[in-house]
Amino acid sequence: MVSFIRLILIWYVLLPAHSYANLNLDRHAIEQVAKSYLIAQIEVRPKLMAQIADDELVKRTYWRGKTDGEFVMSMGKAGLVKLAAEYNVSGDRFAKRPKMEVNVLDLDERIASVKLTTDEWVDYMHLYKNASGEWQILNVLWQFHQVARHRSGG
Repeated sequence: MVSFIRLILIWYVLLPAHSYANLNLDRHAIEQVAKSYLIAQIEVRPKLMAQIADDELVKRTYWRGKTDGEFVMSMGKAGLVKLAAEYNVSGDRFAKRPKMEVNVLDLDERIASVKLTTDEWVDYMHLYKNASGEWQILNVLWQFHQVARHRSGG
């Protein structure tokens, strides 16, 4: 009986520590994926973007066209990988030391919500841990800090 009680005590003492350690590992991995999303754009690394984006990824924002009013603009993984390949080719789209503030808003087992704040915009991301144990971005909702920029020129 004493051995059984010891076993139960060990179970209650060690299990939470193990769960806490896993939570910290997941949180770190999530932060790295969110940072990699921005690094892929800054350093023109489309392969990195392809690694961290799920095949079903959709990135969205609202936009105002020249003549057709406001609409939701979206792109899939292929568009995001292309963005990473082209957006900063000139090397002048980001500050020398770009702001990269990652805040894990919520984490529950295999899903997480993250806020990434940069110099120019904010991204809200949904990530999930896939069957291989890798965290990937599934959804992105973004907005410029200067919301008046959400429009086509002219």
